[in-house]
Amino acid sequence: MTSSILTDTYTLANGVTIPKVGFGTWQIPQSQAEEAVYNALTLGYRHIDTALAYQNEQGVGAGIKDAGIPREQIFVTTKLPAETKTYAGAKQDFETSLKNLGLDYVDLYLIHAPWPWAKRGNYDQENKDVWRAMEEIYQSGRAKAIGISNFGVPEMKNIFAGATVKPMVNQIQYHVGYTENVITKFAKDNGLLVEAYSPLATGRLLQDPDLTAIAESYNVSIAQLAIKFCLQNGTLPLPKATHRDHAEINAQLDFTISDKDMAKLNSLEEE
Repeated sequence: MTSSILTDTYTLANGVTIPKVGFGTWQIPQSQAEEAVYNALTLGYRHIDTALAYQNEQGVGAGIKDAGIPREQIFVTTKLPAETKTYAGAKQDFETSLKNLGLDYVDLYLIHAPWPWAKRGNYDQENKDVWRAMEEIYQSGRAKAIGISNFGVPEMKNIFAGATVKPMVNQIQYHVGYTENVITKFAKDNGLLVEAYSPLATGRLLQDPDLTAIAESYNVSIAQLAIKFCLQNGTLPLPKATHRDHAEINAQLDFTISDKDMAKLNSLEEE
């Protein structure tokens, strides 16, 4: 039986509610996405995260349709590719995502990164142009909330300087041993919810001896411990699972990590 955590919500700066645990689909191929999303939704997940760059939006959309759950009960996030750094390109890619998903709107639309993956650099002006498109998409009602992903403090400040609508979310890599404290604090201080992708460090945490001992003391898996850690730090974890049983276990979070153990987990640094 899944826990109520899947229907508990955070409230974004614009009043939109977002389920506290999302189901991530990064690295889930198109061929498996439909079944994975169907499994997640039928297990009780109500928050699905994808991106145009994941090349699985059609499968995600099919899984949403298969589950037969009313659309307004599901929170769907997708992302503008990091390579898209023009106003017109952002508008076009958004249309492509909606078509892929087979949806009339998404609940959250994010800029996937402040620079193209293959060419890091300063894209301050381009990001302002893209943010103008994001604001228009938001004003149209076809994205209920908008935000950013992988943005550091300077890139956030750049967006804030030109924004009429501030980002509501910053989705970053965040897990035990890698908590991006400066980015996380700045985002939270400015009213952004921090979403934690790769909360299991793409599986690396599952072998960690420190985590093994703590998890055993609560009679939970390392995955459950790592996801709960994100929640107790006030972030929103996006665990992914291609197997139904893993997705089910990841959502069983009815335990509390002690202050002492949270302090220890927060002190760990990735080697």
